[in-house]
This record gives sequence, structure tokens and C-alpha cells, in this order.
Amino acid sequence: MREFLRRLRSFGPARGERRWVYVPYDQLSDRAGPLARAAPSELGLVLVESPWKAARRPYHRQKLALILANQRHFALEQAARGVVVRYVVRDGPYHEALEQLASELGTLDVMEPAERELREDLRPLVESGKLRVVPHEGWLTTRDDFLAGAGASAPWRMDAFYRHVRRTSGILMERGKPVGGKWSFDTENRKPWKGDPPAPPPPRFEPDAVTREVGELIESRFPSHPGTLDLAALPATREDAQALLAWAVEHALPHFGPFEDAMSVRSSGLFHTRLSPLINLRRLLPREVLDAALRAPIDLASQEGFVRQLLGWREFVRHVHSETDGFRTLERDARPSVLGAHRALPPAFWGTRSGLHCLDTVVADVWREGWTHHITRLMVLSNLATLLDIEPREITDWFWVAYIDAFDWVVEPNVLAMGTYGVGGLMTTKPYVSGAAYLARMSDYCKGCRFDPASTCPITPLYWAFLARNAAKLEQSARMDMPLRSVAKRTEAQRARDAEVFERVSSTLASGRAIEPA
Repeated sequence: MREFLRRLRSFGPARGERRWVYVPYDQLSDRAGPLARAAPSELGLVLVESPWKAARRPYHRQKLALILANQRHFALEQAARGVVVRYVVRDGPYHEALEQLASELGTLDVMEPAERELREDLRPLVESGKLRVVPHEGWLTTRDDFLAGAGASAPWRMDAFYRHVRRTSGILMERGKPVGGKWSFDTENRKPWKGDPPAPPPPRFEPDAVTREVGELIESRFPSHPGTLDLAALPATREDAQALLAWAVEHALPHFGPFEDAMSVRSSGLFHTRLSPLINLRRLLPREVLDAALRAPIDLASQEGFVRQLLGWREFVRHVHSETDGFRTLERDARPSVLGAHRALPPAFWGTRSGLHCLDTVVADVWREGWTHHITRLMVLSNLATLLDIEPREITDWFWVAYIDAFDWVVEPNVLAMGTYGVGGLMTTKPYVSGAAYLARMSDYCKGCRFDPASTCPITPLYWAFLARNAAKLEQSARMDMPLRSVAKRTEAQRARDAEVFERVSSTLASGRAIEPA
């Protein structure tokens, strides 16, 4: 990190008394919290780089690069505006580095960390008074909003919360009613993509010397971590973040709505904005992104679909995570599995060929980019993991390491709760599972597959076998009435074949082999 430190030191020594603020790796903004309310000449900033944290899980190399490159550039940006920066590299938990600094600098301020894992790490410093926590200002809603909209106890539903927030904020409202006469345009946003309009290629960013040093660090210190390292795909500076937002508004959002649920082998992102990694690091504040979307000259279906993701779902899941203490109020070690799924994740999720073109395509996208859009996450990766009875905690942890935008507060609700139905009806009304027909309708994956979605694809019998195994547990969900009636009509011979396909596919994938057509 020679070039980074050279640039940082070029800003000169500190002068005068400072208010010292610790900024975690996912709060890289000076437009919220203590950094936004004091003159730069009055501020001291503490940033901690922890190889211990990076090595704690086999994180995608692109994820490590994104976080470290942005944290180092944020340090330089703050120093350039007159904030004194103490950048500490410590191979241990964050509290160890901060305890030593607090002894030297006095009590440090910090906005409440978004990640439960970091809050727990810092708890001893908070309790001893060495770290003073102030509310996190990087969200769009408060706990009071959640309690008023979704209720004080489970089950919680996003739609009720979303409508409440729309009403109280006035966003996309007109005379007390939703603009366009509907709260959601979901039914309009389900078109498959046939190639027109063309999917916009994401922008590229020329890595500077600081970013290149990060790449060299990851190559040398974390060579066994999975994934492709592509520095030119990483927005690393505030200027890069603003450029990505401008690209998203101009090229992605205009067609986002109609093709929100579409999937294609030709594009991992289609018209999704790719902004979530930068929003979750606070390089872009949610309010900033929301305002840009509301100003954009786009159709209402696209606008509402994006607002629902940002103002609705993203805020909803972080509140659920907080209210349940990361689902530990349900189970102490946060390994709930109401359907009793406890099989191991097969090697196919780590890149071994499965023989299913949809799964192999999306997994390849993940290890190449560290990202795919939310429908492939839900309806390919989580769907297949659920149909195969993969333990919810195991597939959740896989998402945590594989996706560059995954942090505990967002990945656990999205996968442990929604994607696998691991916590039952606590925040969703049904398991999000499907057979091959949905994938054939909403994607072009089946065209390059050795299996025929109408006859030989094993995903459909996996779906029927899942329903048969779990019928008694799913009867309480009204939204499962039709699928359960359908599976009840299957003959004994069909049910036996479904169960045989489930066992054969499970054992084949577990052994690291590809499924072959019968």
C-alpha cells in the first residue's frame, strides 16, 4: 500500500483539537452522520483495514477489492477536504485496533453499524464508553416506520410496510392515492427479454495506482479465495459512484420495469442498475439514488418497480433483521429450517458443472462478477437450493461470500428467510419455488440446455417432490392451495418418479458429477 500511504501522508500532519469518528467499511460517506455536521478542520477520521476480517470467510476476491479500494479512496477524499485521517491496518478484530486508538485519542464516535456482526465485535468498547454510538442516518426509514407499517410482531409483510411508507413520505402519491392508481406494477413487470432493446453493458473504470495496489494485495494475500478479480469493473471513488448512478438512470432504469423478472444467458444484469454494492457501502446514499430515480424521465412501471426495491424491500429486510436480532430470536445459532432441509451445498455452486444450463450459467456469472440480479438469485440459485433440501444456513453463507453486495442484514433475510423459506411465514407468504416452466418462460437458459423443459428437465419433478415432501407444513399458506391441489392429483407412479429424481439428482450433484439426460 505504498502509493496509498504516500498520498495520504502528503496532506500533512494534524493541527488543533479534533472530534474523532470511526467510520466502518460500509459507511463510506461524508453526507450522513458526524462527518456531515462538522467542519473538516474539526474532524479526525479513523478507518480500520482488517486482513483478519477478509480471511474470516472465503469472500469473493472482487468483494474484497470493492471494499478495500473504496475504503482507501474514501480516506484520500476525506484528507483532501481537510479531515485528518488515521488509517490503521490490524490483523485482528476491529475492537482491538479501536481500543488502542481510543486510549490515545479519547472516546470515538461511530454511527450504529449496519452489520450485526460488527455491532457484536464493538460491543465491549461501547459498554466501556470508549466508543459512542449515534443513530445510523443512511437509511430511508426508522424503526417507528416499520412498527407502524408492518406491526410490532411477526408475521411481517413488506406490502403493508411499503404502503405505509409511501403514504407518510408522499413518494409517488397524489392526493393521498398512489400515482397511476396502483401501489404496485408487478403484473406489468414480467416480460421475458428477447434481445430488444439491447441490454446496456456496464461501465468500466480505469483503476488507478491505489486500486491496483489493492489488487496486488488480494492476489498475494488471498490467492485461495474464489472468483475473478476484475479491477476495471470496480467503481472505487466517489466520482466513479456518481458515474455509475448516471449510467443507471440513463441506460438501465428506462427499461427496468418490464424486464425486471427476465433472465438471460446474454446478460447477467439486463436492465438492473448494479447500484446495490455502492448503496450498501454508502458510497451512494439511498436518498440520493431514490431522488435520482424520481427525477428520471422514465415510465411509471419502471419507476415504481425501482422505488419498491429501494424504499420497500431493502428497508423492510433490514428492519426484520434488526427486530429478530439476525433471526436469533427464533434460534440461538441462526440456523432455522422449518422445512427440515439439512443437505450440504453441492460443488456445483462453487463452479463444478451441474448439467443444468440455468444453474451453470448463473454460477459462472457469480464467480466472474460477484453479482447477478435479484431474480436469478431467487428463482435459479435459491430455488434449486430449496428444491434440493440444502440447509438454509449453508446456502445463505454461500451468498454472503459470493456476492459483493451481501452483508448479514441483507443476505440473511433475503436467503435464510425468503429464498429458502427457512423461517417459514415470518416475512413471506410462501416458498418461492418453481419448476422448469417458469424458467423457460422468463429466460433463454433452456435453449442451450440438454434437457427439454417440457419433458426431460429434472427441475419439474424436483418441484413436485418438494411439494409432496412438505405438503403438511405448507397447508397453512393460502397461496400454496393451488400447487398443493395439483401435487395431490399426481398418481402414485408420478410421485414415485418425482422422489426418485430428487434422490438421483441430489446424489449426483453431491458427488460433484453432472446430471445427464436419462
